Order: sequence, then structure tokens, then C-alpha cells
Amino acid sequence: MTRPTIGRLGQADARWVAARIAESFLVLDAPRWLVPDEAKREAVLAGSFEIIVEHAVRHGLVFGTEDRAGVAVWLPSVGEPLPPPADYDARLSAACGEWTPRFVHLDELFAANHPHPDHHHLALLAVRPDRQGQGIGTALLRHHHAWLDANGVPAYLEASSEMGRDLYARHGYRVAEPFRLPDGTPFWPMWREPAAG
Repeated sequence: MTRPTIGRLGQADARWVAARIAESFLVLDAPRWLVPDEAKREAVLAGSFEIIVEHAVRHGLVFGTEDRAGVAVWLPSVGEPLPPPADYDARLSAACGEWTPRFVHLDELFAANHPHPDHHHLALLAVRPDRQGQGIGTALLRHHHAWLDANGVPAYLEASSEMGRDLYARHGYRVAEPFRLPDGTPFWPMWREPAAG
């Protein structure tokens, strides 16, 4: 199998990247709690993800495969903390409507469990549902891990499924005790030390 071509994405890509993430996250448990209304779930998720993607384009790194099948959103957590996304509260409320408090609760959970040592945070990794299991996620991970390893920078993420947790474990991430949404849905904090040499 040929490795996908991966490139850095910009502001013009933010909307389709957010839509790709929303589409691929629909099978996960967390979105069902975040947006109980199945008919509105994908659009609300896409709106919330677009805020994060635009923020990462400005302050981090957004990578995608040439065929748009997979995307990875990284935020550096090195030195001074990043500013929050511009107009975050208002934009989140506009995107999430009546479910905004649930997204705020998730933000607070993420913040409470986020490690303090310098690292790059893999905020979002998504592969189109019909392309999963074909090595696209692995290629996206390896793409940025190469830079992290060369520069001695650790990585952190929150795995939102057992399948994701196991994929990341194969790439050197160590799993910690999960934290949970009010309905019991787990997120596994995972940390990766840079590979030596």
C-alpha cells in the first residue's frame, strides 16, 4: 500500500477539515452525550470543531492527506500557554446552542486533565469512515512524530475510543486512568516521549 501524501493545511481548509472530523466522530460515544439530537449532531460538531481547527491553523499545525481522507490537528503546548480562540464563548454558543453547557463541561474536563510539561497536543485526528483501517491515521501520526522525535518534544492526546487508544499505544503512547463524561463515557489521557535517535 502506498503511503498517502500529507501536507499542511491553511485557513481556507478549516471548514472541510471540521466537517471531516465531525463525520468521522459520529460513531463515537462522546458526541451522543454532547448532542443528544441525532438530526443536529453532525452540524453542531462541525461548528464546534471549526473553532478549534481555525485556532490550530493560526497557532498550531493542521495536516491532511492529499485526498482529504484524513486530518490531524496539533496544538503546541510549549512555553507560554496559547491564547484561547478569538471570541470563543460567543462562537461556541452560536455553534452549539442549547448544548453549549455540555461542550463547556468537556472543555473543563480536558483542562483539568491536561499535563503541564512542554509537549504538542494532538487535539483531533480523524479519518473518513469508509477509509479507516487503511493506514491513514498511522501515516498522519508518523508524519508529525518524525518532527517531534527529531526535536525531542513529547506528545499528548485524549483517546475517545478503545480502538483509538489501542492505535495510539502502538505508536508509543502510554495510557493513564481515564476521566469520564457524566454518562460514564471515558477519555484516556495518553503521553508519548520522543523516540531517541
